[in-house]
Amino acid sequence: MDLTIFFSPLDESLYSDITAHSSFYKNIVAFSDKMPDYKGAHIAIFGVGEARGAARNAGTAEAPDEIRRKLYRLKKGTGAYRIVDLGNLRLGHDLEETYVRVSEVCRMLLEDNVLPLILGGSQDLDYGQYGAYETMDKLVSLLNVDAFLDLDDKSEAGASSHHIHRILLHEPNYLFSYTHLAYQTYLIDPMSVAVLEKLYFEAFRVGQMRTNMQEMEPAIRNADMLSFDVTAVRSSDAPGNGNAQPFGLTGEEACQVCWYAGMNEKLSSAGFYEYNPAFDDVHKKTASVVATMVWYFIEGFYHRKHEPNFKSNDFMKYSVSMPVEPEVITFYKSKFSEKWWMEVPYPNGRQKYARNSIVPCSYNDYQGALKGDVPERYISMLAKLI
Repeated sequence: MDLTIFFSPLDESLYSDITAHSSFYKNIVAFSDKMPDYKGAHIAIFGVGEARGAARNAGTAEAPDEIRRKLYRLKKGTGAYRIVDLGNLRLGHDLEETYVRVSEVCRMLLEDNVLPLILGGSQDLDYGQYGAYETMDKLVSLLNVDAFLDLDDKSEAGASSHHIHRILLHEPNYLFSYTHLAYQTYLIDPMSVAVLEKLYFEAFRVGQMRTNMQEMEPAIRNADMLSFDVTAVRSSDAPGNGNAQPFGLTGEEACQVCWYAGMNEKLSSAGFYEYNPAFDDVHKKTASVVATMVWYFIEGFYHRKHEPNFKSNDFMKYSVSMPVEPEVITFYKSKFSEKWWMEVPYPNGRQKYARNSIVPCSYNDYQGALKGDVPERYISMLAKLI
């Protein structure tokens, strides 16, 4: 299918004054006069200026190009870039049609092993991002970074406030796990967190992340798709958002999350949502933060190690005898990256879970097992597999 029918070319003002050969823009192929060939690319960036779902953050439609203005002027990072910018998606006559278009474009890219990188737009667009996986015959793990949980009932709020609720209820259900980072307790209904816990999903407060960011890495490494709401970043670093909060992740911490996500070999799509230029300062500080987050995600992508083959000599295998069930927990450690995994056996006849039976974990999980403690990640994953 010709993608040109889905997209509008980029405005010349975004790049006409960029002359440095070391710039990000000069090292990608962007849709100006001709739609770039996405086949063979590693990453395909596209903007979705959809704001109809942003009930409390109207103005996100202008976000993709403002982010590009900052991103294009950054310097090229590591690796041999094979990145295309497809331009901005033509919106549907209503939100549902836009979701379908996002799903269709992402599905086409994923089928050609190209990572879609979406510049939103409101965060409910991740419903379209998630929909791209429906025909792929695999269970999906979603990573969401947001100050809010977005589990409101549809009748009570706009689309961007209940998109996670909609994903959880989507039929057919191919969501295997859900991880939420950077929520703020005083903004959240405690019942919402309880719902996630009952489903054996993970949710981490900003304070938990700040105490030990490295412990978040295994949760990030388990994801197939990333949805990042700029509301998770504190207002002093990212004022460009109608729901901006005084507390939250720093810009540096947001970039750290994006770096981890980019390095995740399993992760195959990413979306950055809810930036609103109307609320930004005169220097477009928030656009700079989001552009840098995107840059770090891409930098992480080009540092992927393309593991794991746990039967190869690249891994050390550790079997830990336990005083309780299970009798043994098997851990794997990469000799190159020093990352850890643990094996959670799936029941007979449940081969669809095989892809998720070796779980990212941390050295602390291994140390706890040596002391006889079954890691929480093991218990949670076993509950999902049964």
